[in-house]
Amino acid sequence: MTNAILIPIYIIVLLYGIVVGSFLNVCIYRIPKKENIAIVRSHCMTCNHQLKWYDNIPLLSWMMLGGKCRYCKAPISPQYPIIEASNGLLWLLVAIVRGLSVDTLLYALLFSALLTLSVIDFRTYEIPAGINIFILALGLIMTVLHYTEWLDHLIGFLAVSIPLYIIIIVTDGRGIGGGDMKLMATAGLLIGWKLVVLAFALGCIIGAPVHMIRMKLSGADRVLAMGPYLSIGILISVLWGEKLIGWYLNMAGI
Repeated sequence: MTNAILIPIYIIVLLYGIVVGSFLNVCIYRIPKKENIAIVRSHCMTCNHQLKWYDNIPLLSWMMLGGKCRYCKAPISPQYPIIEASNGLLWLLVAIVRGLSVDTLLYALLFSALLTLSVIDFRTYEIPAGINIFILALGLIMTVLHYTEWLDHLIGFLAVSIPLYIIIIVTDGRGIGGGDMKLMATAGLLIGWKLVVLAFALGCIIGAPVHMIRMKLSGADRVLAMGPYLSIGILISVLWGEKLIGWYLNMAGI
């Protein structure tokens, strides 16, 4: 496709990602509280006033209101525009790197799920089961679409999750969380065994030093929320994993 065609498509992808990001904010706030994410209308977290449609325009409403509730003037967390913009940029990035296809849509939805669970896990040290179920559904769809490669996806489901399950049993759950194990299983079904092994390795490589720095500088707890780091590993693997694996094999002379 020419740039004249691609640029408008990329803009549409970015805007859709921002809109979906608005829904992710709802999930981030409500899922840990066990609140309904579909039926209950949006409301101010301080005064509980139900918001009008023009109070919920992604990015624009927060900026026009100056980061404050229209009704009680209480500050509105900057998390709202940050998550919306981040999700839009992630959708744009995957479209640029992976091209425009059904696979790209599944990866975009995966990135949205990873963004949501990363914030929740960082705050609560828990990965919601519903998000892992959503990623599992994406993995099943991907496996059906690429049915000739079903074994690669099945091995991906088991490649990292089985070793992690053994660690959970041996350490009585202190070595790693069950949510992390399920995340690597469902993500492995979606992206295949090579990429999920790389994703886990990257997550550990990134997570260990970053958390040590956080402990040193900000007094972070010794307990490590692995979800955000595993999510970064999965993201990198989806976008550039094949190139990284090829580079490593060439370096190793394999």
